[in-house]
Amino acid sequence: MLKFFKQSANYQKYLSNTSWLVAERVIRLTVVLLVGIYVARYLGPDRFGLLNYAHSFVGLFSAIATVGLDGIVVRELVKQSERDNLLLGTAFVLRLGGTIVMCIAIALSVQMTSNNTYTNLLVTIIAVGTFFQTLNVIDFSFQSKVQSKFVVFAQLIQLFISAISKLFLIWIEASLIWFASVILLDAITLAAGLIWIYHKQANKIESWRWDSRIAWKLLKDSWPLILSGLVISIYMKIDQVMIKEMLDNQAVGHYAAAVKLSTAWYFVPIAITSSLFPAIVNAKQFSTATYHSRIQKLFDFMVWISVGIAIPTTFLAEWVIAGLFGDSYLPAAGVLKIHIWAGVFVFLGVASSKWVLSENLTIFSFYRTLGGAIINVILNYFFIPEYGIQGAAFATLISQIVASTISYAATKRTMPIFSMQIQAIIFFHVLKNILPFYKKSLFNR
Repeated sequence: MLKFFKQSANYQKYLSNTSWLVAERVIRLTVVLLVGIYVARYLGPDRFGLLNYAHSFVGLFSAIATVGLDGIVVRELVKQSERDNLLLGTAFVLRLGGTIVMCIAIALSVQMTSNNTYTNLLVTIIAVGTFFQTLNVIDFSFQSKVQSKFVVFAQLIQLFISAISKLFLIWIEASLIWFASVILLDAITLAAGLIWIYHKQANKIESWRWDSRIAWKLLKDSWPLILSGLVISIYMKIDQVMIKEMLDNQAVGHYAAAVKLSTAWYFVPIAITSSLFPAIVNAKQFSTATYHSRIQKLFDFMVWISVGIAIPTTFLAEWVIAGLFGDSYLPAAGVLKIHIWAGVFVFLGVASSKWVLSENLTIFSFYRTLGGAIINVILNYFFIPEYGIQGAAFATLISQIVASTISYAATKRTMPIFSMQIQAIIFFHVLKNILPFYKKSLFNR
């Protein structure tokens, strides 16, 4: 009986922790999107594009600053909670070193761009904020103790300070450089909030210590994640950087407006798969056929939702862009019509990535992401000069198709997932399965 209550308490603890994280994510997405629209309307496509370019340029190198430590440090804190000061202190120093390396890489890279002094100033301001993000290691401590509500509290304070600051800057008709400074302010505010909460929980940063042996072990485990992070950063940010170099700031602004709307839905597959995939994995213990059936129905469901989002967006793109961002952003409608369909393959990719983890095929995940990034860069190089920002949207769509679906046909081990995805993409297959899905729960054995 005691064991039962302990299990129930743990369940409630994890459920509460997850609820805080999901709530923060939904609130953040809503506030960021709404305030971002106001900022975009105020700045106009040219200045909005320049701000997004500077942010994306720094984002290309952000994986160097994090040193791939996030999940690894949390894992070690769970296993060795008595060494938390050594682990946190070592992780902090490693991330500080990674941030310095990142800034050096940015300084060298801007020399190969057409950036003027003002653009480089924006990049510098945003990059400086990364130094304050080194204190995000405090979050690792709360994650390991399943106490994310404390971090969520700090994040929400930072979110609303950021939103109010941006709205105030619009009200006083501030220049672009102040909006870049808000990104720096975000990092400072969150760092201050984390420090305050950490001390309120009777912890002291002064107790952190460096340990070279721990550092070596952490780096030994994290270097593949650094490479993966760099590939993902390139995958996600390179299009806006290349648009700026090949076209102009205004084109980046139009493209960024469309992408903000298109990618706003990407939290949906993450939330669904995080909630449902444990039940799918559990089915594998009882029946391989049931396991595969549930994966197929999950893919069907992902296609059904993503196509349901993509079809109305395609027909209403001009109205949505004009209504939210204004007529000056109407060229973004063409991008939105294309980019929204990449979501179909993003949804499938998120679902299949959970399968990759459960089957311990993480090296395959790296290679498929690397392949997608390479294809994205190559297609952007040829498509942007020929087709403009719509060419960049096509490059994203094609690279997502390859990385999230076609890549699974590359090996015998992953071929079943490719087959399931193709079945899900066939619309009549989805129609055939959607009614039984609602009549009978997907996860009732």
